[in-house]
Amino acid sequence: MFDLEGMPPYLDELGKVYLWGTQVFGARPSEFMAPIAGFGANGDKDGWLNFLATAKRIFQDYGDIPFVHWAAYEKIKLGVYINRYGDIDGIAARIVANLLNLLTAAQDSIVLPLRSYSLKVIEESVGYKRKQEEYGGSWAIAMFIEATETNDEEKRKQLMDKIVAYNQEDLEAMWAVFKWLEAKTPAQNYPST
Repeated sequence: MFDLEGMPPYLDELGKVYLWGTQVFGARPSEFMAPIAGFGANGDKDGWLNFLATAKRIFQDYGDIPFVHWAAYEKIKLGVYINRYGDIDGIAARIVANLLNLLTAAQDSIVLPLRSYSLKVIEESVGYKRKQEEYGGSWAIAMFIEATETNDEEKRKQLMDKIVAYNQEDLEAMWAVFKWLEAKTPAQNYPST
């Protein structure tokens, strides 16, 4: 599972990704891995390079497994970061080739009587329960802004820990939806998007 947390361009001139969340689920699960961009001048680039190193380890340990994400944000941001900082060892191109948009797979495989196909809506329908009471993309952005504006390192760490926990729950929620869809639909190869 693959999920990013980032700043929209209207709040940050770079449209910076500040957390690159990944975790392998299934028969041989991995630990949760979340390279975080630093707060200094090179923080954005360092976050990208740390993510590529994490992805490289995933490919070494698991082969060409899918990087399952929700909607288009991850694919778009990968393209932005390839253009911004390059693609060491072709790892980013390999990720792009292995992307699987779970939203598209859900929309193509099942009709749900829900108000939207948002992950937060679908996860509730499949029985996934979050532990954090506060969460969401806008919430994470607000927490990150607060983290960047404080000089208190302990407070910054507490704020980032909350964002990391939110991202980990997003990955768990995607896995829950993936398993639910897998049980509902015949086995097939979903197109990469």
